[in-house]
Amino acid sequence: MDNKQNKYISVNYQLYTIDKDGQKELVEETQKDRPFQFITGFGFSLDSFEEQISQLEQGKEFDFTLTPAQAFGEYYEEGVHKMGREHFEINGKFDSTNIYEGAVITMQNEEGKHFMAQVTKVEADGVTLDTNHPLAGQTLEFKGQVLENRDATAQEIQNLIAHMSHGCGGCGGDCEGGCGGDCGGHEHKEDGECCGGGCGHCHH
Repeated sequence: MDNKQNKYISVNYQLYTIDKDGQKELVEETQKDRPFQFITGFGFSLDSFEEQISQLEQGKEFDFTLTPAQAFGEYYEEGVHKMGREHFEINGKFDSTNIYEGAVITMQNEEGKHFMAQVTKVEADGVTLDTNHPLAGQTLEFKGQVLENRDATAQEIQNLIAHMSHGCGGCGGDCEGGCGGDCGGHEHKEDGECCGGGCGHCHH
């Protein structure tokens, strides 16, 4: 299979985390009628995930494990920051609608680059944000089946580029299909790319 060719791939899968004792926890699962669909070569999937899946033909089942280094990296304490509440005000009032413990928000750094962060604490003196990926430091296991694997058409690639250029980025796996990719009903928000998938298919 020529990896230089952009592939249109559709898969159903279950994503598990594996702790140091070998215990597994299901953290994400596609719906049968809403598989994860993506085009290779655009950085919407983890490189290691894409490498594994792109080699498999339609109908093939898969079961593979990714280390933290192959997935979302290690967890870094320096990725946790506390900011003043004034940074989260709208018209002089704290944005309690969008800023609450567990919320995933889009931030912008001094260079103008957007990134995702999870609100871990909301206190009287500030808001604590965690910029680590939700699955940072985790060993991941993907189990599932390839439903389709073929060369992407020029039209599909053009449509994808059009979605990207119209601000599609930001679904983060939680747009429920509204971004133009099929998010597959995933619960986790990721790094702002319109990945069309959940935790397994976005990267920083």
